[in-house]
Amino acid sequence: MSWETYLAYLATCAVFFATPPDTSQLLVISNSLRCGLRRSLATVAGDLSANSLQMTAAAFGLTAIVALSADALWIVKWIGVAYLLWIGLRLMLTKPAGSGEMAGGVCGVGFLFRQGFLTSSANPYAVIFFGALFPQFIDPTQTVLPQLLVLGSTYLLIDGLTLIAWGWAATASLGQMRGLNSIWINRICGALMVGAAALLGFKDLNAETRL
Repeated sequence: MSWETYLAYLATCAVFFATPPDTSQLLVISNSLRCGLRRSLATVAGDLSANSLQMTAAAFGLTAIVALSADALWIVKWIGVAYLLWIGLRLMLTKPAGSGEMAGGVCGVGFLFRQGFLTSSANPYAVIFFGALFPQFIDPTQTVLPQLLVLGSTYLLIDGLTLIAWGWAATASLGQMRGLNSIWINRICGALMVGAAALLGFKDLNAETRL
């Protein structure tokens, strides 16, 4: 892979991430508001772990298999929509827990990691995306695996930094929200989660209309 090709790939990734927050980014924003940036890093790790598995699936040629499993895609995607919607409504309707319960429950590292992982996994079209993206920048005259590692690692790095930036911005905004009590912060976070569910559902409907 030449430097020119790699720079073109960086530009493509930059354009891809220069958009309003998507489902995973809204999740990180919500968790950063509730639990702080440091704990929301577990959500980032969960998201990137799911992306790594999706990239691996694409690299091993499973894109075609996933593309043919329309029923499985539909089920997985709408389970993800329901999961995010349930989390959002629960945040909006329940009273805030005490600090100890928050640290070990909804703000526990394991819980936040699973949220990030499941939310990213709920978009199985990511496998198709990676399967379509990477071949555009691979030199077939060179060994493919090292090129895939470079492309995948670069994508994960940019994705991770973007998620952290959104989380930092959300945490910084707390200074403007000090007049709000914890109930309203929970409602705002819940609304973000419902918005993330709507984005995932809308993306699913768009995919269905193209079939």
